[in-house]
Amino acid sequence: QGRLQESGGGMVQAGGSLTLSCVHSGGAYSDYGMGWFRQTPGNQREWVASISRSSGNAFYSDSVKGRFIISRINAGQGMNLQMNNLKPEDTGIYYCASGQYGLRPSDFNSWGQGTQVTVYS
Repeated sequence: QGRLQESGGGMVQAGGSLTLSCVHSGGAYSDYGMGWFRQTPGNQREWVASISRSSGNAFYSDSVKGRFIISRINAGQGMNLQMNNLKPEDTGIYYCASGQYGLRPSDFNSWGQGTQVTVYS
């Protein structure tokens, strides 16, 4: 079935940028879409962005639209999340996710371990 592995988290000053990566490994990968979720302090996990592995069509939550860019890498075996103009409220654990059939938040059922992003003012 394989696994998802995130990388690229860290600490950055508000207004700065970070790029997260997620790569699938360990088996055939036929899921329809990949996405990013985050869990910010005191809140439930929320959807951030998702992308179709075949077409590259991307979708964003209102809170990150215009600042974050999701893209495919490694011929669809992974994805990046370029995060620009970061704000302290973007602080949280970012999870890579994969879904077999769609791009809605409820379609995602495979998860990475998460990577910490901390934005300080």
